[in-house]
Amino acid sequence: MKKITYVLTLFFALLLSYNANAQDIMKSKDLSTVKVDYLSDDEIAKIISQLKANNATINDAEPMALSKGMSQAEFDKLRTRITAYEKKNSGEKDKNSKDTKSNDKLKDPDKNSEFGRNQEKIKNEKIKDSLNALIFGSELFDNPTLNFEPDLKMATPVNYVLGPGDKLEVSVYGVQQFDDTVPVNFEGKISIQNVGQIAVTGMSIEAASQKIKAAIARVYSTVRSGQSHVSVTLSDIRTIKVTIVGGKQPGNYSISSLASVYNALHLAGGPDKNGSYRNIELIRNNKVYKNIDIYKFLVKGDQSDNVSLKDNDVIRIPAYSQRVVVEGEVKRPGIFEMKKGETFTDLLSFTSGFNEFAYTASVNVLQKTGKEFKVHDINESEFSTYLPKSGDVFRVTKILNRFENRIKIEGAVFRPDYYSYNDGMRISDLIARAEGLKEDAYTKRARIIRLKSDLTTEIVNVNLEDALSGDLNADIELKREDEVTVYSILDFREEYKVTIDGEVKNPGEYEYYENLTLNDLVAQVGGLTGSASKRVEIARMIKSDEIDDANPKRVELVELEITADNNEQVKNFVLKPFDVINIRRMAVFEKPQMVTISGAVAYPGKYVLANKKESVYNIIMRAGGLTSVANLEGLKIKRPIKQEQIDDLKRVDLNLSKSDTVKENLTKKLKEELKYVTIPLDWNKIVKDKRHYSNVTLFPEDEIEVTTFNEGVKVTGSVLLSSEIPYRKGKGFRYYINSVGGVDSKGWKKKAYIIYPNGKAAVTGSFLFFRSYPNVTPDSQIVVPEKPETKKMSTGEWVSIGSVLTSLALLIVTAFK
Repeated sequence: MKKITYVLTLFFALLLSYNANAQDIMKSKDLSTVKVDYLSDDEIAKIISQLKANNATINDAEPMALSKGMSQAEFDKLRTRITAYEKKNSGEKDKNSKDTKSNDKLKDPDKNSEFGRNQEKIKNEKIKDSLNALIFGSELFDNPTLNFEPDLKMATPVNYVLGPGDKLEVSVYGVQQFDDTVPVNFEGKISIQNVGQIAVTGMSIEAASQKIKAAIARVYSTVRSGQSHVSVTLSDIRTIKVTIVGGKQPGNYSISSLASVYNALHLAGGPDKNGSYRNIELIRNNKVYKNIDIYKFLVKGDQSDNVSLKDNDVIRIPAYSQRVVVEGEVKRPGIFEMKKGETFTDLLSFTSGFNEFAYTASVNVLQKTGKEFKVHDINESEFSTYLPKSGDVFRVTKILNRFENRIKIEGAVFRPDYYSYNDGMRISDLIARAEGLKEDAYTKRARIIRLKSDLTTEIVNVNLEDALSGDLNADIELKREDEVTVYSILDFREEYKVTIDGEVKNPGEYEYYENLTLNDLVAQVGGLTGSASKRVEIARMIKSDEIDDANPKRVELVELEITADNNEQVKNFVLKPFDVINIRRMAVFEKPQMVTISGAVAYPGKYVLANKKESVYNIIMRAGGLTSVANLEGLKIKRPIKQEQIDDLKRVDLNLSKSDTVKENLTKKLKEELKYVTIPLDWNKIVKDKRHYSNVTLFPEDEIEVTTFNEGVKVTGSVLLSSEIPYRKGKGFRYYINSVGGVDSKGWKKKAYIIYPNGKAAVTGSFLFFRSYPNVTPDSQIVVPEKPETKKMSTGEWVSIGSVLTSLALLIVTAFK
């Protein structure tokens, strides 16, 4: 609430400053003279800017404006003016944005030209300056959540000095009771019923309480005798006026009498771009009461300078005297203000010190003389004595990415790592630090990669066996940044593998071990599958030196027999590296395969295919035959599509013409589902002749569907109403389409088709001017497709055709002439 009060005070002060007939807001509380119609757009813009700067809206200002005499009609006008201005301004921004994009070529010069390069350089320098030139302390006043508002809910300080505008809550309780809220008038007095006037201005709340109690005791005898007691508390706090000079938003401010210097500075936006943060003056009674150094709070959290304000105080923010810049590897780079006598050590504390990558032995400073710049290096020993000068730019660089005493060992040692280097260190010393060589270490040769003085590298070879045996010539001295590699004998061995495939539990590639046998490998892969045959084929690589014209074979084939019951072969065959073992499958072994039958049969469910020639009739009979509600014309098989068939279907170019709509729709549906194909069946013909083509041989995972008899006919697609119409014998296509209201505006009636219960489809035919429709049966579905979209030729296309025809006509006329 306090925040809104400050905003409203600023807001209406601005309003009154633009009204010639209005008085100063601090001298008059009358806003009845404000005329919104007389305010210019610039004045409206400044009001909006003030509101945004203080995180308030025009709606926040309404209660205060009405209480100070502004009529509702005038305030509504003000709200309308502000809303219209913001909307207009937003539209102009969008337009300017579009104009900027359309004129990029005019405004953005060629970056390859000299002018363009200069402009780009200037722009980059400005961006760099804006990023680096953060004035230390400015973030304190740019943060809207940090405003130093006094806590009005806490108990009133006992040293609070009363003045006109304060209100006191005076209560008498006990045998006698009295309760009243009394304001301190402009004469500095309060008036208590039956007691009279008491002067309290200039007194602390504690002293005023004692004076009030004494005055009441003279009237109330029970207070004198102690039978009643008096309580005095501060009810409302007065508003004081302070003036701020030199801030981002200088002016007169009405704030709480509990407010402090930092609170007032925050309201004014802090010092401006040239304002001091170290020597702010609090002027009271025309004398400098206190000098405020904000760095005390920023660096140490010291709020001793954040003193309370009094009425008519003036806060003066002078221009800074010295500023320096700190760039690079410090924790808080930026622009800092220095006082006379402060050293670089003090400046370093303002930056919170060097960061972990800083080079701290010396700091480079760019200084200015009367005519030019110069560079100076400050050594670490001078930090506490060097006095920064205004305009100095300190650059803290990074430490070098190198080590003064590092050495490395890797490879076949127990603790490969980086170690510290010392003068006189030898290869044996480093191996000892690495806990010695591993068992697989190759001791005939080790490698040292050494950094030479010119930063190029060389390789130094070492005989570890001699070095570790005490030969000083072999146990060479190491140097800083040496990298020692100890080889392993395993590094020189080829990685051997064997491959097993076919009827085993876990086929694949496996490590080869010396004396590995076929029995060992079969056990390792989990044994044989139930379909494994006793035949084993092993392909063995022939060495290249054994291949010649007389023996051109590259692979030797070995055939063995294995017993599937115990995973053992006839003899214990020893494998060699890169052998490929293949366990063959039994020729006649197959697991039982099943099909599914669903719908109107006696016993639907899954059935095993008894033989490879199992037919539809056999499965239906095994399922108890058709029930009485079965649709004899509604039998079909849903056969799953294999993955390779799906891939083929995706790659097929159907090359369908636009007129072949039925095929397009059916193929589209098939491509979307990509799950199964439908095979229509004719049960009546199957019953009459078991050899009829409808009595198809079933495949594993086939599903026979027997639909229940349905006397309805579905009509879907581009019709007015998709519905199901009762079947009427002798009625054709037109009857059912008309029964649903006919086709809609997109319907293509002449391409309508029908889908029968068993999955067959039939299309509408035509010959000359005659059209023939397929027969309609119960439980069938009539589909009316959409007409294909046709693109009308544009005017330009017609003009082009006309031009071509004209040219052809001229050509013909010329030819005849």
